[in-house]
Amino acid sequence: MEDLLLSIHVLAGIVFVGGSAVATSLFPRYVPVAVPAGGPTAQERSRNTALALHRITRGYALFGIVVPVVGIALALVQGRMAELWVNVAMILTAAAGVLLAWQIHPRQREALREPKEKSALGRLSMWSGIYNLLWAVVVVLMIVRPGSAA
Repeated sequence: MEDLLLSIHVLAGIVFVGGSAVATSLFPRYVPVAVPAGGPTAQERSRNTALALHRITRGYALFGIVVPVVGIALALVQGRMAELWVNVAMILTAAAGVLLAWQIHPRQREALREPKEKSALGRLSMWSGIYNLLWAVVVVLMIVRPGSAA
């Protein structure tokens, strides 16, 4: 059972968290921006690509709920729920989820609804970077397991 849970946890993390991380990072590059009258057109920007990335962000994030659910089940089976690294990873995972739900996804939706100045997408890029950094720290915690008994 432990091997099955670990396999599901890792594969779901790679596919769903990785997919949402890539989509959130690429979105600001492709979303259309407001261009001043007479200004140059925004090349390499595609509303369709941005829309697809927005859908990936939402869909993969929803399926990504499997990762912490299976992770908690795995920690219970392994008897690791009291270990500090597990609790820190759960807090960081929750923070990443909140960040995605309350900042990144709504900002993506707004950028698709009404093109913004290119500089306004900087905040969205920043939130995406923080989201990815949170997941990177969680992965390191899973590998290093600081303070773990084994």
